[in-house]
Amino acid sequence: MAKCAICEKTAGNGNKLSITRSHISKRTARTWKPNLRRVKADVNGEIKRIYVCAKCLKNGKVKRA
Repeated sequence: MAKCAICEKTAGNGNKLSITRSHISKRTARTWKPNLRRVKADVNGEIKRIYVCAKCLKNGKVKRA
């Protein structure tokens, strides 16, 4: 699985809970994937295509080419 080149965010996992009549009756495994974008970025003076999460793009941590 790909990860963010800036913050190294990867997929997380946990349980999906089915709630019925105020009881947690069933638990199913699920994954939360990061919102990754493949962008052209200036990395150490070179233009490369890297995977970056949307949060890093929004915060301006990446200098796009």
